[in-house]
Amino acid sequence: MRERRQASTDRRRAREFEAFVAGAAGRLLHAATLLTGEPADAKPRAEQLLTAALARTYADWDRLRDGDPYDRARQELVTRYARGAWRHPRTGEGLLGRLSPQERLILVLRLYEGVAEEQTAALLGLPVDRVRAICARAVAAMRRPAPPRRPAGHWPLSLLSAHSRQAAR
Repeated sequence: MRERRQASTDRRRAREFEAFVAGAAGRLLHAATLLTGEPADAKPRAEQLLTAALARTYADWDRLRDGDPYDRARQELVTRYARGAWRHPRTGEGLLGRLSPQERLILVLRLYEGVAEEQTAALLGLPVDRVRAICARAVAAMRRPAPPRRPAGHWPLSLLSAHSRQAAR
């Protein structure tokens, strides 16, 4: 009898989680793509982040009865991104690729996710004024025109002329 009840509970839990993922995964994946700075058509890091965040959310599913599973999944996504970004900072080619990891994180939380400054500050362990300043700096950086991109293997003319002078010696 107990095994049957447990199996029924497991099926209900799986159905609830699947419904949650069906409704929230697209938005969470977009947030992860913005965070990683990857282009929309190639986003392996964003997909890894989302998978790990959803796995942790599923593990905590029974404890989320009174809470919001989306907030929990977003918090896990942000935490995992922050841990990895601080260890391996890289700029991406995506929409927010020219921002620092911290700027991307705050911009995504504040403007894309609509998280209040106070909540963002608490989540990241920063003062509210710092969150406000970083957000303003990120918005200003996004308003500036992007620097022109050089094709791969293309050297700036100044470097080529310096290199050719050394080779001529």
